[in-house]
Amino acid sequence: MNTQNDLNSNPIPAADAPLDKAYNPKLVEERVYQSWETSGAFHASEKSSKKPYTIVIPPPNVTGMLTMGHVLNNTLQDILIRFHRMLGHETLWLPGTDHAGIATQNVVEKSLAKDKVSRHDLGRENFVQKVWEWKEKYGGIIIKQLKRLGCSCDWERERFTMDSGLSEAVQQSFIKLYEKGLIYKGKYIINWCPRCRTALSDEEKIPQDTQGHLWYIKYPLKNGNGHLTVATTRPETMLGDTAVAVNPDDDRFRELIGKMVVLPLVNREIPVIADDFVDPKFGTGAVKVTPAHDPNDFEMGRRNSLPSIIVMDEGGKMNEAAGTYSGMDRFKCREKVIEDLQELGLLEKIEDHALAVGHCERCQTVIEPYLSDQWFVKMRPLAQPAIAAVKNGKLRFTPERWIGVYLHWMENIRDWCISRQLWWGHRIPAYTCEKCKNVMVAAKMPEKCCKCGDTTSIKQDEDVLDTWFSSWLWPFSTMGWPEDTETLRKFYPTDSLVTGPDIIFFWVARMVMAGYEFLGECPFHDVYFTSIVRDIKGRKMSKSLGNSPDPLEIIDKFGADALRFTVVFLAPVGQDIRFAADKVEMGRNFANKLWNASRFVLMNLGDNFRRESCDESSLSTWDRWIISRLNKTIEQTTAHLQDGQYRFNDAMKAVYDFVWDEFCDWYIEMTKPLLFGDDCPQKRAALQTLVKIIDSALRLLHPFMPFVTDEIWRKIPGNTGMLINSEFPTVTPSAVNLPLESEVSDVREAVRVIRNLRSSANVQPAKKVTIRVLEAGSHINLIKQHEGMLKHLAGVECIEFVSSKPPKHLVGLFGDTELCLSLEGVIDVPVEITRITNEKSKIEKEIEKLSAKLKDDKFVQKAPAEVVENLREGFNAYQVQVGKLSEYLDELRKL
Repeated sequence: MNTQNDLNSNPIPAADAPLDKAYNPKLVEERVYQSWETSGAFHASEKSSKKPYTIVIPPPNVTGMLTMGHVLNNTLQDILIRFHRMLGHETLWLPGTDHAGIATQNVVEKSLAKDKVSRHDLGRENFVQKVWEWKEKYGGIIIKQLKRLGCSCDWERERFTMDSGLSEAVQQSFIKLYEKGLIYKGKYIINWCPRCRTALSDEEKIPQDTQGHLWYIKYPLKNGNGHLTVATTRPETMLGDTAVAVNPDDDRFRELIGKMVVLPLVNREIPVIADDFVDPKFGTGAVKVTPAHDPNDFEMGRRNSLPSIIVMDEGGKMNEAAGTYSGMDRFKCREKVIEDLQELGLLEKIEDHALAVGHCERCQTVIEPYLSDQWFVKMRPLAQPAIAAVKNGKLRFTPERWIGVYLHWMENIRDWCISRQLWWGHRIPAYTCEKCKNVMVAAKMPEKCCKCGDTTSIKQDEDVLDTWFSSWLWPFSTMGWPEDTETLRKFYPTDSLVTGPDIIFFWVARMVMAGYEFLGECPFHDVYFTSIVRDIKGRKMSKSLGNSPDPLEIIDKFGADALRFTVVFLAPVGQDIRFAADKVEMGRNFANKLWNASRFVLMNLGDNFRRESCDESSLSTWDRWIISRLNKTIEQTTAHLQDGQYRFNDAMKAVYDFVWDEFCDWYIEMTKPLLFGDDCPQKRAALQTLVKIIDSALRLLHPFMPFVTDEIWRKIPGNTGMLINSEFPTVTPSAVNLPLESEVSDVREAVRVIRNLRSSANVQPAKKVTIRVLEAGSHINLIKQHEGMLKHLAGVECIEFVSSKPPKHLVGLFGDTELCLSLEGVIDVPVEITRITNEKSKIEKEIEKLSAKLKDDKFVQKAPAEVVENLREGFNAYQVQVGKLSEYLDELRKL
């Protein structure tokens, strides 16, 4: 943000200074944001007697930069916070960042590599210090970017998952779970990234569809009577095979169960075993068993007491157990194994085979299933209350379809591997006595071994905890837990969580489990899963595709309000967004519309204007109509945002339609005859109504478009302070007049019919016209009652009522009432005949093209049904247009 000197160079304009001729976000947004921040408007107080409303931000990675996903997610959170702040709640939006273990370590390692320095050259302590230095220099970028977006977080409470308070929470939670027997260390098959050299959770393993192969390999029987053929997608791991498995019900192999085969290339004798896991339909029905390098084989090995032979090192190279292949990269080894098998005549065949290969989420390296000593959390005991919370409605999901996804994962949950072979992160608080191998879990290094008493050989575990182990504590660790703080008592549990569905398992489910385990209750009441932001072609935005625009460039071009408006407007509940940067023009146009309408109203108030209540009798039909529509809009907007509805898109559209259409395009036009006339009670009432509507509309819009609304609101006579601290509008039931709304809706429809007639006849806007109304229609009284307003809004000189349809008129239907536009004297007939004839000819040619396509049976059968239906609809619409143009030409030729 700007320094104070910068702010003084762009000072806040005086409240009585007029609005600039055009809205310039660059001159407004930074200044307004700093005024909010310096006034303490974002800060929540534990001392407040107000009802609390709390959101904890999904902490972005400290390495992160603002993406369109962040824009959507944080805009929605800010809407909720600003809305509830204006409802009078004590709102806390608690911000912070995540230390992002693997991602941050990778960034710093790459930076060091430019100087040909590795973390091992520095050593652990010095490397971690380098990471902290990097974090202090670059780690706050995304926070500054969130401020550009307008996020009204309580920045005084900003947290970081590696700060001292959260680190203590992580340590205490580990100790508590260990003491309950819910954390253990064991040798298990885990997902291993040879590039990052660390274990990964199942959720960090990203499957990618790959066209691979099935290699069919002959394993000779020990007795020399033939061979057993197995199929595998990873032949390099055969060097670690300790059995061949078949299904016990597969008659083809029944006689071989218990026999021995000779492992090719290694010449190790291994048994043929029976296991129900084997699918007789896969490959030959016989599979190799490599317990150290496949999760399913690992389980088979445990069931059948097989040894586990690790044939790779942590970098993905073959180790000494791989024999002559030692030192080879795993994929080079694969090629060499296939070559050697072919030379020995043991490769029976190769088939193409599609499979999903796991890749590291961070570096895209192919994951290796790897047998390793790791720390785990037993998840089943923790999952039960988290499952019950959703089933009994204590925790609500929007959209509800995510309930099934959540429950399926929770009911089939596996233990969580929480150790990572990194240096950046929370180091595991476990200490091993090297003398007697006793493991102690404690908050600090034990002075001596509690088993043998040794004081000289106690070492802390080298691993750090999975980043998500700190993140699952986020809703309460950020408020001071494990201490019983005022903040926790006031603001916990939180109210709403807004997040992406891609981390429902990583984060959401685990937070629910942690909340019940450590505090005995759910950490939030509602979870709203945001849309996925896609490009205009429907592809998920990503750096690799080059289809993700830079939000800051969009903000620089269009303004933050325009971007916020657009992402919300385009995001119905449960549907993905098709986004393109040029769509933000829609948001900019709306901000400009609001600015220009407000400027028009303020310019017409006069120097002596004072806000005051109006006598009901001085309000015109149009005043009472717009006040009624305002109250209905308040009702709709509030309903869309309150009580866990999260219909942001519907709320935005309700306010947009009211402001753009009903207020700007209709009511302001309706008031102009009064505004430009002499002073009278009706003019004063119209001015009061205009100000009331502008003021209320700005309040309604503020959660969505905070900058432009705040800037305008300060200029309204009688307003003091800042809009961010004002009250959200409330409904006045007595002001809602549905019969009047229906009546004015009819007036607007009549105006639209006349305007359409003018447009069809190509009548110039300034040209006054004559309208003749057939008296047989049911809207005669309405037209007579509001004749003056119809003339004003539709550019009509004269309205006459006639008993029969007059010649030389263009006719439009207003319900069952015919409105006839006189063509005499308003158009150049020959020119108009030529124009309409040409237009009709063009449409007839399009009809011919569409007709030919629709008569082509091959096209109709092959084309998607949606395409064919669209063509038919277009064909029918064109025919209607030609009919109307023909009627119009007939009338023109009578002139």
